[in-house]
Amino acid sequence: MYLKEEGFMKRSLYLAGILILFSQLLNAQITAPQSTGSDVTQYPAFLENDSIFIFCTTDSLSEVGALAVSTALEGTKTFLWEKYNEETAAFEFFAQESSDAASHQISNLGNGCYRATVTLGSTTNIHRAWVFNNWALAEGSVASSDCESFSLAGTFRAATLTYYDLSDNTPVDLFKDVKVQWLDGSEVVSTLLNPEFFDPPAEDGNFTLRVYDKYGCEARSTVAYESLVTQAEFTVQANWTNPGGLVGEAPLTVTFTNTSKNATPGYYEWFFYRDMDEITEESQGASEPVDSILIVAYDDSPIYTYQSSGRYLVKLVAKKVTQTHTCVDTFALEKLIVADTSSIIVPNVFTPNNGDDVNNEFKIKFWSMKSIEITIVNRWGKRVHYWRSGDIQDPENARVEAVWDGTINGRNASPGVYYYDVVGRGRDGRKQTKHGFLHLFRNK
Repeated sequence: MYLKEEGFMKRSLYLAGILILFSQLLNAQITAPQSTGSDVTQYPAFLENDSIFIFCTTDSLSEVGALAVSTALEGTKTFLWEKYNEETAAFEFFAQESSDAASHQISNLGNGCYRATVTLGSTTNIHRAWVFNNWALAEGSVASSDCESFSLAGTFRAATLTYYDLSDNTPVDLFKDVKVQWLDGSEVVSTLLNPEFFDPPAEDGNFTLRVYDKYGCEARSTVAYESLVTQAEFTVQANWTNPGGLVGEAPLTVTFTNTSKNATPGYYEWFFYRDMDEITEESQGASEPVDSILIVAYDDSPIYTYQSSGRYLVKLVAKKVTQTHTCVDTFALEKLIVADTSSIIVPNVFTPNNGDDVNNEFKIKFWSMKSIEITIVNRWGKRVHYWRSGDIQDPENARVEAVWDGTINGRNASPGVYYYDVVGRGRDGRKQTKHGFLHLFRNK
């Protein structure tokens, strides 16, 4: 019976010890509210693990670490702080204060392991944590730049964070997983430290080297990139009959608006090609290269009039000229500019002044005509309307001038049948003729 009671007492004392230790762990806690990252030690020999708190700094001299220990013990307590000395492998006095407060904080801490002992009477709570001031320095530059590519160069230094096994003082380097990025604004353009970029941008800008680790600490260096290249580009505007296909009536006046980027003013060349069908026809069976260029212009934004029907290509060559390089870029529209072929359409009836304000004039529609002659006669062959032009430069105005309003010498023409004769030559060189009759109707 005595042996059973002795065994029971031993087990009770053991369980009480565990409960006291567990109570101490619950009653004391060490934190670092201002830290930017955290980790846990992996000691090679020491059986316990401790918290690691990371504080981001901007240089190797800053000491911004801060720890706070809290306790549930009530009354006047002693807060004792000690710091581990890796040279002596022992904890040494750092700070001490007696207070009724439930917590105590220390700040401006350098790297190292700190031990907090909270004592109230015979009750003692102990906790440890490592503090690291984590810094990185980055520097970037433009290593090279030409018409084809440019490269960036980066260098960096980062703090080595080392903690020590509390059993045998073995050093352990904390793995920070340091990475790099090159940023264009917020866009990541490379994860290499020394990247090379082809097809350089045609505008100046800034690139930022970002060095960062898994604890949220980073360093940045921004470099200015001065572009040596240009991007040729232009838009066109004309009186298109089919804007989607860049089709218009000849003579077709086209305004070319230069929208090139980063080019040197005055260093533009515009190559206006001949009709593509004409070039193709001449090239067939030719023993020498065919001259395909119609003209070359050097204006920044030229205006050109296509007098003849055809399909035309235009290329712009833009240059960026510096002391060390002359970079060139070429641009052409995906679609050809089309000066439409000639045609004439004649209606066969019109109803002037019949009260509905519709179809009041006899309008002959013609496109891409260089010359045209319009004659209208009555049934006895007497001419009642005549209009001609040997060089049509304003087709819209010409079509207005060519209409017959249904009068003869200012008096209304009689209803009935009239005959028209239209002849002319188109901008495509083709002769166009239309002959026929028309009906003039009036309300009775």
